[in-house]
Amino acid sequence: MYGEIKKYLSEELAKMENAGLYKHERIIESEQGVEIIVRGKPALNFCANNYLGLSSHPEILKAAHEGLEHRGYGLSSVRFICGTQDIHKELEQKVSRFLGTEDTILFSSAFDANGAVFEPLLGKEDAIITDALNHASIIDGIRLCKAQRWIYKHGDMRDVEELDPATGKNAKGLERCLKEANDAGVRFKMIATDGVFSMDGDIANLEGICDLAEKYDALVMVDDSHSTGFMGKRGRGTHEYRNVMDRVDIITSTFGKALGGASGGFISGKQEIIDIMRNKARPYLFSNSVAPAVVQASIKAIDILTESTHLRDKLEKNTQYFRQKMTQAGFDIIPGEHPIVPIMFGKYENSSQLAVEFANRMLEEGIYVIAFSFPVVPRGKDRIRIQMSAAHEMHHIDKAIDAFIKVGKELKVI
Repeated sequence: MYGEIKKYLSEELAKMENAGLYKHERIIESEQGVEIIVRGKPALNFCANNYLGLSSHPEILKAAHEGLEHRGYGLSSVRFICGTQDIHKELEQKVSRFLGTEDTILFSSAFDANGAVFEPLLGKEDAIITDALNHASIIDGIRLCKAQRWIYKHGDMRDVEELDPATGKNAKGLERCLKEANDAGVRFKMIATDGVFSMDGDIANLEGICDLAEKYDALVMVDDSHSTGFMGKRGRGTHEYRNVMDRVDIITSTFGKALGGASGGFISGKQEIIDIMRNKARPYLFSNSVAPAVVQASIKAIDILTESTHLRDKLEKNTQYFRQKMTQAGFDIIPGEHPIVPIMFGKYENSSQLAVEFANRMLEEGIYVIAFSFPVVPRGKDRIRIQMSAAHEMHHIDKAIDAFIKVGKELKVI
């Protein structure tokens, strides 16, 4: 049997390679940070989720060592059997205080958190209304749930149904979806959205979403993986940034990005929702506890952010500088405020191959960036996604800008 499927898979892989869509993994031979080693040569990293520079921060490393020394390597168990340590509860409490929620539950990843959040709460008599550009983990979590689903055009709050030029199909606004769900006689409704959409770096209109949720009696769930720790005046996330701290019912997020960059995720929100998750969420009930070293380091990350906004303030400054200089240089950049800075190639012929070639040339210049193509982004939306960090110094940023300009001119992108 494998002979036939082997032939099929080989042909599919060849097609991906020829189209510039095959994802070759580069090998990093150092710790994560601004300065890394790739193929034996130094490079500046501009595409990690290391927004606050905590991945190799000495206080984070020290805390991880303490967790390993005092609480062991792993729990060899799920939480409700013998996998709950005092530090797990401490981290949950700290996250809740930081975000302004009632309680928090830990998962091995944010993907697991999003895979868990829908099924325990909603059944076939309920409805989920989801943004068309939500993260794959939200999409998969919704698929695991039997609730009815409506998809609204990205960021569209209106009571409309019209042709979407981007897809060639009819698309509905959020209010139209909520009205249809009401007309269908559903029991409970939940609006699900990314707080920050990871490919474009745009920030959800949570004020508009919460206004409609209150009008149509719906819950609001936000995946804040690309904002926890640095969005908002105190870094609480998009619910702080959009001034809806008390209007969001469920937040999912990760420790694998700004909060240390290792692994682990969580659901945070209303007490009864978290209690249901502890009793019914399958990725929680059937997965090992988050490792003690990760838990202890995550506690330290929350402590660092609670004590000072220095890192988020520096990240904001770095982001503004990079965006301004790259725009002035003539690159096609999606406007915004987020440290995700997408440099777009879709308007050029053979955009997928061009983006890959551009990224490879950048590595030759000592700048580590990655090209994003289908299916990670829609066809024709190829890009290099830059991600700024508080660990970047101005001389790092200037070197990256100079390299972009040099390669951009050589490849006739600018």
